[in-house]
Amino acid sequence: MASIALAMVQWGGRWAFLGRVAAAEQRRGPLRVLSYLGTVLLCQFTAVAMVFVLVNNENQLYDSWGDLLGTSNHVRAVPVPPKDEGLAGDRAAAPAPGTATPGASAAPAATAPPKVAQSFHAPDSDAVPRNVKQADLKGRLSGVDGEVLVWTPPQYDDPAHKDRTFPVVELLAGYPGASSAWFGDTMDAIGQLEPLMKSGQVTPFILVAPRVTLLGGTDTGCADVPGKVNAETWFARDVPQMIVDNFRADTTPDRWALAGYSAGAHCASRLALAHPNRYRAGISMSGYNDPAGEPSSLTAKDRRLRETSNPLYLLTHAPTPPNVALYVSGKRGDGLEDATALQQAAKSPTTVTPVETTGPHLTSTWKPLVVPAFRWLTGIIAPR
Repeated sequence: MASIALAMVQWGGRWAFLGRVAAAEQRRGPLRVLSYLGTVLLCQFTAVAMVFVLVNNENQLYDSWGDLLGTSNHVRAVPVPPKDEGLAGDRAAAPAPGTATPGASAAPAATAPPKVAQSFHAPDSDAVPRNVKQADLKGRLSGVDGEVLVWTPPQYDDPAHKDRTFPVVELLAGYPGASSAWFGDTMDAIGQLEPLMKSGQVTPFILVAPRVTLLGGTDTGCADVPGKVNAETWFARDVPQMIVDNFRADTTPDRWALAGYSAGAHCASRLALAHPNRYRAGISMSGYNDPAGEPSSLTAKDRRLRETSNPLYLLTHAPTPPNVALYVSGKRGDGLEDATALQQAAKSPTTVTPVETTGPHLTSTWKPLVVPAFRWLTGIIAPR
């Protein structure tokens, strides 16, 4: 508005005094033209910036200017992750805060090591409801630092359920995408699911949305890329360990799931199939199998990583069919064919449920899928 007001004053002043200062205008013509041009450019810039802010607020694409400009980096170190021994093994292998992360797995502890308390605060994003907690997690195995948003279901604080543990769903945004997208108006997971959890129609899940943009203008493909990022370890090990240490969360893989859209959908399928010892199900909304579905993906740029990060490859090369259920939605030319390929390759106990959509590759297509996807998930991970 200020830029428009400036232009109006500038042009209004020009016409008001045009007759009296014609000679002066001619002498100062080039300078005056440049000032008008600068004002026009300022108006255009502010208009474009306003449109961007409105679009970003609607879709929650970027958490910060650093994410937008590709200058943010949430990778502190890239250690060699210890061998995956499950949640208890990760806690034993993780170093104490302030010490170096080991490059190999530690020997199993005779007793479970103490849990690591995490501090929480109100979400940084105003788009996130105030009943969501935010942790600024320093990944002890991955070397990744980032925010993790956590929402607990209505039953969690009910004294009648004080001894109850709860299943967990990790929510993954697309690329670019902000962790706040799942909890804000963009996907409105809380607004859609909380009433159904209260009425018993949907399992009361703890919902967890970790940061997905870890390397500025690059999509990690949710993979561990030597020397660059341990994204897979961040999502599948550090984030779950923090949840288990700080919440009454179930610790068995039968009670954990992932859900994502676009690049996050690729990650949900990929991580579920790669870690059946950690996850029972994955919800994929307009995802893809070939990592090249996201041109900026690190895994798409390496031939071997591109092959082994493909959910179809993981499914067909598993030593035994993983006990994982997938809900895979997409329209023709945007995920449906990939869903069908996974369904055709699946062998019991793996199950794949393709769901055809017709909308564009936008959150306006995925938001209405939240309820049916979680109803499906309730059939896989039932209340108890």
